[in-house]
Amino acid sequence: MNEVKCPECGKVIALDETDYANILKQVRDEEFKRALAKRLELAKEDKIKSIEIAKKNMRLEMQQDSNAKEKEILELKSKIDVIKIQGSLAINQAKSSVEKERDSIASQLDQLKASSQTAQQLVINEVVSKYKEEKNELNSKLEKAELEKQLLEKSLKERYEIQIKDRDQAIERLRDMKLRLSTKMLGESLEMHCETEFNRIRATAFPQAYFEKDNDVTNGSKGDFIFRDNDKLGNEVVSIMFEMKNELCTTSTKKKNEDFLKELNKDRIEKSCEYAVLVSLLEPESELYNSGIVDVSHRYQKMYVIRPQCFIPIITLLRNAAIKSLQYKSELALVKSQNIDITNFEKSLEVFKSSFGKNYSLASRRFETAIQEIDKSIDHLQKTKDALLGADRNLRLANDKAQEVTVKKLTRNNPTMAAKFKDLKNQNAA
Repeated sequence: MNEVKCPECGKVIALDETDYANILKQVRDEEFKRALAKRLELAKEDKIKSIEIAKKNMRLEMQQDSNAKEKEILELKSKIDVIKIQGSLAINQAKSSVEKERDSIASQLDQLKASSQTAQQLVINEVVSKYKEEKNELNSKLEKAELEKQLLEKSLKERYEIQIKDRDQAIERLRDMKLRLSTKMLGESLEMHCETEFNRIRATAFPQAYFEKDNDVTNGSKGDFIFRDNDKLGNEVVSIMFEMKNELCTTSTKKKNEDFLKELNKDRIEKSCEYAVLVSLLEPESELYNSGIVDVSHRYQKMYVIRPQCFIPIITLLRNAAIKSLQYKSELALVKSQNIDITNFEKSLEVFKSSFGKNYSLASRRFETAIQEIDKSIDHLQKTKDALLGADRNLRLANDKAQEVTVKKLTRNNPTMAAKFKDLKNQNAA
């Protein structure tokens, strides 16, 4: 018997083994349910946090690329402004130098006017000639500087236009990347991109994984790729059926992601895969699908639609969730096996109690029979004892009577015997 003390009233309750085991089982089951619910909630929170982190990282990378382009454009604009300022300064300096020389020559001419007419004329002619030469030289320099300025401005303008064009192209690429969420689709197919991305990290991240094209068309249809990952013991952890859809590979008619979900779900079931994922560049203007990972399990069980840059993250998320789920399943199986062991123990205990009860009943009946026989024997022995005690009393009385017998009593009223004893006494005396 086990005793349980009430924490409130302090009363001690006596329980047999069965009731005690049932109470323990209820407590274990309740604790396990709470622990399991808590772990599932933590797994869900981890999944949501991982998705949010992936989104934030993606947005941060796009913002960083955009900021880098804007910074580069601002730097080019500042360089152009500096070059313009330098050109203006050079032109102003050249003009100032020419004006100073002009003023100097004019002052020299004024001084020569006071000289003699002949000398003045000679000097004037010489100065004028020199002035003309210098003026022509300065004009040629100015023309050359103006031409260099025009060439520089033209070069800077062309360079600036090229940079503006490059910036516009970069902005367009960023916009296209935002819409398609992948810049690696140009010049290569979506399937090749996904296969290359996976093989790049296969050896480090998925050493036990199988990732190959689905070439089985037994039932008339097939997916693009099948991913299966196993643990070290060879047990399958997770399996995913992949379908890749690129808008460039379709006809001129615009297709929607919804058009491929039913067939993908059919392929997932036929190939015995746990999850189905559509890697799609369709509907590039859709804000829903541009978010990266879209859960469409409300339409088809365990199905997701993703953009190409979420290809590796979705595999990682599903694999990690499956590993945690496998741990929970293992713990649940262990608890179930423990409950089965307890149930088997209880059954064995019940069988033992039943067998022991039968044996006890049989032994009890035999014991009662033996007691009854012993009681009968005791009664018989008691009667024998009483008879023996009665005989003992009779023998004692007989002995007492024998002890009371004397010669006098024997010869009293018996002359013959008195005479014989007398003769015998006389003979002994002689």
